[in-house]
Amino acid sequence: MSTAFDLLLAAALLWSAWRTLATPQIGRAVILFIVFGLLLTLAWARLDAPDIALAEAAIGAGLTGALLLDAVAALRARRPDDEEGQS
Repeated sequence: MSTAFDLLLAAALLWSAWRTLATPQIGRAVILFIVFGLLLTLAWARLDAPDIALAEAAIGAGLTGALLLDAVAALRARRPDDEEGQS
């Protein structure tokens, strides 16, 4: 049972990494990046590395994800102003 879960986790990591890089929508890419970070946290925990898992959750998924979401929101807020100035 443990091996099946590990294989499923590895497949989910590969899928989320690919989708993060391949998606054309920036907002969706940020959400998938956060999902990837959370899955990677679970992988580190399964490898008995709780210190790295906590760091990945806090920095990789938490802080970086929040900063990227804020950047996407700032870009979306700026976009209508740029289009109005060009016409």
